[in-house]
Amino acid sequence: MKARVTVTLKTSVLDPQGKAIEGALKSLGFGGVESVRQGKVFDLEVAGSDKAKAEAEIRQMCEKLLANTVIESYRVEIAG
Repeated sequence: MKARVTVTLKTSVLDPQGKAIEGALKSLGFGGVESVRQGKVFDLEVAGSDKAKAEAEIRQMCEKLLANTVIESYRVEIAG
């Protein structure tokens, strides 16, 4: 089963890297960019066919390792 975890900084947390990307895009002529928030993506393949069990296990992975839940939020998508 394939899954994708998207981790981003919480909206209340400043994102200096996102700001730097925003500035770089504007300097390259992309004036329509109003803001940028950067994050990270994990693509996982997990054994089994129980979607609910896989999602629960992946959420535990996020809580323990993949995301710093103090400052980051995460989203889990299961492809099947």
